Amino acid sequence: MIAQKKKNRTVGSTLEKLVPGILFGIAAVSIITTVGILLTLITETVLFFQEVNFFSFFTGTELKPLGQNAVFGVLPLLTGTLISTAIAMLVAIPIGLMTAIYLSEYASEKARRILKPILEILAGIPTIVYGFFAFTFVTPLLRSFIPGLEPTNILSPGLVMGIMIIPMVASLSEDAMSAVPNSMREGALALGSTKLEVTWKVVVPAAISGIIASFVLGISRAIGETMIVTIASGSSKNFTFDITQSMQTMTAYIVEVSGGEAAAGTTLYHSLYAVAMTLFVFTLVMNFIAQYISRRFREEY
Repeated sequence: MIAQKKKNRTVGSTLEKLVPGILFGIAAVSIITTVGILLTLITETVLFFQEVNFFSFFTGTELKPLGQNAVFGVLPLLTGTLISTAIAMLVAIPIGLMTAIYLSEYASEKARRILKPILEILAGIPTIVYGFFAFTFVTPLLRSFIPGLEPTNILSPGLVMGIMIIPMVASLSEDAMSAVPNSMREGALALGSTKLEVTWKVVVPAAISGIIASFVLGISRAIGETMIVTIASGSSKNFTFDITQSMQTMTAYIVEVSGGEAAAGTTLYHSLYAVAMTLFVFTLVMNFIAQYISRRFREEY
């Protein structure tokens, strides 16, 4: 019996020593994966810039990746990405914020039980479905009001992306406002403030860090969106600010090149990684901004 107890203690002691290493290995998987992706992007991007001038790539307004006289300028893709993102946020920010305010400050428990699942359904719809919705429904609808709108354009996918991002903005903003203590609301109401004044002058300022963070994360989501713009915005690599025309985003270009006949080792193949690296930097900057805002304006209650 004593020998058995000693053996059990030995096994337990061994497991105690092994568990931290096992947990560290599991936790390190995400870090190793990120490093691997980053190394791949950097390696292939360096090979691209050995063939294409760095400054001409980021300042060029022409993108003609095929043929002997290929020209690689990323500005048409940047323009398409930023315009579609701006349109999406013009839809998502006001609607998402107003939805969050209603759910947090005005909705009854019954209304909240109905609206919350609807928002979750919106968040769970595959993006390819949103893409076909933009192409087959939203675009024809808009063309009945905007005669000059092309069959593929940047306006329609931008609007649908905004609808897709609404649940993210609404949910994160509502969580931030719900975290504001009721004592602050009660104190403002006791001083004679109306419900609207309490919402805009007390609750929203107190939750501003979470609200702005939701906006920034929504922007990151819009910048990285792929299927909606691939299906509904077309593949025209035009440097234009006309939202009725067809444009191509960085993600749509990546899909086009990776799904085409770009032979490994060619300049066209390496351009895929250069654009992907640009997209990676954009989303990374957005995430850093969100983290900074959250830390800078966070309120502890």
